[in-house]
Amino acid sequence: MELIGQGIAQALRLLLSGDAEVWQITWLSLGISATATLLSLVVGIPLGTAVALTRFPGRGFAVSLINTGMGLPPVVVGLFVTIILWRNGLLGMLELLYTPTAMILAQLVIAAPIVTGLTLAAIQQVPEKFRLQLLALGASRAQMVWTLLKEARLPMLAAVMAGFGAVISEVGASLMVGGNIKGSTRVLTTATVLETSKGNFDAAIALSLILLLLMFLVNWALTWIQQGRRA
Repeated sequence: MELIGQGIAQALRLLLSGDAEVWQITWLSLGISATATLLSLVVGIPLGTAVALTRFPGRGFAVSLINTGMGLPPVVVGLFVTIILWRNGLLGMLELLYTPTAMILAQLVIAAPIVTGLTLAAIQQVPEKFRLQLLALGASRAQMVWTLLKEARLPMLAAVMAGFGAVISEVGASLMVGGNIKGSTRVLTTATVLETSKGNFDAAIALSLILLLLMFLVNWALTWIQQGRRA
């Protein structure tokens, strides 16, 4: 308990004193994970909607792949993204390994199946009769899809929260593709691992508390939007 108390005090001191390194790590964590989450929405919402509204051979297998992707181990994602970005890899010529861009790419691979799967479930929850009624009233297919997305917006906000929570808190992929380079790719999770390995438990606890606070603030904002729209 004394160690936890020291960690809380350290977290408050780092935040209130405006420690440049801590704030740089915090903003980098937020920027990378927010970008990956936004990109996952661009990929996941159209894909999840398309799978939910169409019937094609192998659809059940595709849904199974999406559901499996929702639980991808970050270290596995990190391994394959590292192989692709390695100097002899498929995208090695871009020299993205050990950069924030590589971390965004890895986190995108983690978040996209989560957003896709939850979007798929949200659209499927809207009764089919509602879709047919929209078409019968003269709505185009694009208008029908847009109306369905608005009807499913509350669970889809939950998809945003789930995707962001998965990537802001992961450490395996970020460590493998980012390298935990000070001032470049060190984020809150990898910095926590580093401080723990050095035995600086008070600093590790402080960084963990800052991470939890950051996650709470983002999810609080999204929850406020979700519940406000519901009301």
